[in-house]
Amino acid sequence: MRIHTQEEDSRSPRTPRPARSPLATAQYGPESGSRWFGLWDGYFAISYLVTVALLFTSEEDQVHRAFAIGALTLIVPWYAGVGRRPMILRTKSRRNMVFCAGLFLLFASSSTLDLGGSFALFAVVPMLMMSLPMPSAIVLVVLANLWPLIVVWLRGGQFDPHIMSVLPISLLGIALSVLLGLWITRVVQQSADRAVLIDELRLSREREARLSHQAGISAERERLAREIHDTLAQSLTSIISLVQAAESEVVANPERARSRLGLAGRVAQDSLAEARTFVSALTPPALRGSSLVQAVRRQADLLMEETELTVRCTARGAEQPLPTAVSVVLLRSAQEAFANVRKHARHARRVEVLVAYAPDEVRLVVRDDGAGFEADAVLADGPQDGRDGRQDGGRNGYGLRGMRARVEEIGGMAEVSSSPGKGTVVEVTVPLAPVVRETAGE
Repeated sequence: MRIHTQEEDSRSPRTPRPARSPLATAQYGPESGSRWFGLWDGYFAISYLVTVALLFTSEEDQVHRAFAIGALTLIVPWYAGVGRRPMILRTKSRRNMVFCAGLFLLFASSSTLDLGGSFALFAVVPMLMMSLPMPSAIVLVVLANLWPLIVVWLRGGQFDPHIMSVLPISLLGIALSVLLGLWITRVVQQSADRAVLIDELRLSREREARLSHQAGISAERERLAREIHDTLAQSLTSIISLVQAAESEVVANPERARSRLGLAGRVAQDSLAEARTFVSALTPPALRGSSLVQAVRRQADLLMEETELTVRCTARGAEQPLPTAVSVVLLRSAQEAFANVRKHARHARRVEVLVAYAPDEVRLVVRDDGAGFEADAVLADGPQDGRDGRQDGGRNGYGLRGMRARVEEIGGMAEVSSSPGKGTVVEVTVPLAPVVRETAGE
């Protein structure tokens, strides 16, 4: 499962934080930058409409006024077709220079024909600040603010005192225009950065959800593998063993062969019930209407019938109701220990089973006097060539390692003690307090 996660992670697209470059917003598509730009479009439209209304009410010649409105109106398609996208993407290219030159010429034309067109400075100045580098923008903004004074001077033919009285107001307008442009530029920068952060967060959440989904799939596969191993695989192994034993005795001892076949039929019925329960995710049939001790004893009796071993099952302490999760894990642990006795405990004669209750824990111990094996090697990586002395090489120790994983999921501990020639002891201890609290919380 760990290897699978690493492979999936290596295929997952990395999401590096974009640098604050002109193409930063473009990396996430125009949608990210255009979200906040709708506010600016609204401001631009209001400025245009107010300036046009002022031109309609001006006392200028009707022809001059019409051409002034026409020049001002041409700014709208010029902005929409040439200047808007570079402003959204915050690029600084030759296209920006062309846009600003055309914007200034149209504004200057409108203001020259009718001084009422100078009110468009409220829209022209921010566009210049957003489209050009700061030094060039300030130069063009100063020139745009001085242009109405230049027009008045050119019309009057002299630099009269009236112009001198208006000059401080123009200078104040220049200062306010620069400050407004800087503020708008800062707002645009912050809005674009915020859009980038929002996109980063969205992509990060999508990646986290994808990894969580993959981890959930891996965990579910692991759970299904353990369930199949602990139920169907073990039952099929028992059935095969019983059928093979019946075949060997069908001539010499027909009565005993029939008994083994009958036992195989009962195991098959139990396996079918386990499979149906497994599909519907209900409590195992062995635990329905009975306690853990009773379920373990039935499994021990079945082991004794199949193998003719001496199996002794005892209970210690005051028996108490257990959470379903604890009962299922302990029952599966007992079944795994019995399955290992069937398959691997050659020369075994006796199996001892203990279920011990304590106020804060419950313990299951399964001990056999069979051939034993190298427990550390099996639980670590699993043998690869059957050198542990068992017939199938321990099947890579999956059953014991799966049992340990199942026990650890509910906060318990599983220990397997064995060595060649000294039998095997499987001990599972589950603390009750944490499990009970978690069950109550659910």
